[in-house]
Amino acid sequence: MDFNYTPEQQQFRDALRRFIDKDYGFEHRNKIIHSDAGISDAAWGTLVELGMTALPVPEEQGGFNGSAVDMMVVMQELGRGLVVEPYFATVLGAQFLKLAGGQEALLEQVAGGELKLAVALGEKQARHELFDIVTTAKQDGDGFVLNGTKTVVIHGAQAGRLIVSARTAGGQRDLDGISLFLVDGDAGGVTRRDYRTIDGLRAADIRFDNVRVAGTGLLGTAGAGWNILDAAADYGVALLCAEAVGAMDALNAATLEYLKTRQQFGVPIGKFQALQHRMAEMFMQAEQARSMATLAAVKVASADAEERRRAASAAKARVGQAARFVGQQAVQLHGGMGVTNELPAAHLFKRLTMIELTLGDTDHHLARFAAQPGFRKAA
Repeated sequence: MDFNYTPEQQQFRDALRRFIDKDYGFEHRNKIIHSDAGISDAAWGTLVELGMTALPVPEEQGGFNGSAVDMMVVMQELGRGLVVEPYFATVLGAQFLKLAGGQEALLEQVAGGELKLAVALGEKQARHELFDIVTTAKQDGDGFVLNGTKTVVIHGAQAGRLIVSARTAGGQRDLDGISLFLVDGDAGGVTRRDYRTIDGLRAADIRFDNVRVAGTGLLGTAGAGWNILDAAADYGVALLCAEAVGAMDALNAATLEYLKTRQQFGVPIGKFQALQHRMAEMFMQAEQARSMATLAAVKVASADAEERRRAASAAKARVGQAARFVGQQAVQLHGGMGVTNELPAAHLFKRLTMIELTLGDTDHHLARFAAQPGFRKAA
């Protein structure tokens, strides 16, 4: 298999890297993080101009119909640059709209950068099980009434529209009876509590109190939203794995540079063989993670749901293990400076930690992988 980027992918990568290196440096990013908004309209505008918001959208809606492999190129650069704009939340939301169908007008707005999305899936009792839902949606005439709370919704307060999972039938942990809704972020009864996460991004806890949603706000078929939710979440996992690879590349580069410049006993500490071995292991971990992230990006569009789930969970588990190893080693090799906010290393480690916890942590995906058909032979 040819793992080289196409000329178009290289152009996307190079254009995004130039923007990040020139206009989204570490100090500028810190100013954005500590601003009231927590995001930058100017940076978002540049991402739109570069075609990043249009990349995953179908051509019929003004996009480039980019695959998960195309998106992998973008997410690696965003991870390398520690970009905190609501790009991941928006393109994940766009994936829900694509899978559900019938949302062409909104996809056009996403492609043009006019609409930011967020996915409100997690609940406090659910851990990483997206089917564990107590938020309810009750039929009311031609529409529905939503009640419940969603937690740690990435860029939930910055989104114009929210994609919300709710239960229209069945028990709390049933796969059947799950429905997906498109809710205006400023709709009556929606309360968003915005806060900054440890990695500098924004998240929100969102409460829905008798929120009325028109029938047109239902994505797909009532009670049959699990397949869409499951497939879109795996797509999000593939994007997060790619972002983690970019962050690990940046963390390895920063650590190597530190070993070359930090002196002890009159020589750079990178001359010590024990530290060279640790640095080599960090690079090996990152390369293994890159391979698994590539596999997930290739398989996430598979028509075989079991194959898609296996690839996504295998990648998320392996990338999570690599992220933890690279992050911990980088902090140790930097010494006390590795945990200070003055160096990018600490911020990269924090972002890797949050990626490992988003859409299922390592233990969750190991268990999910093992639960797939064919993993264990029948006794």
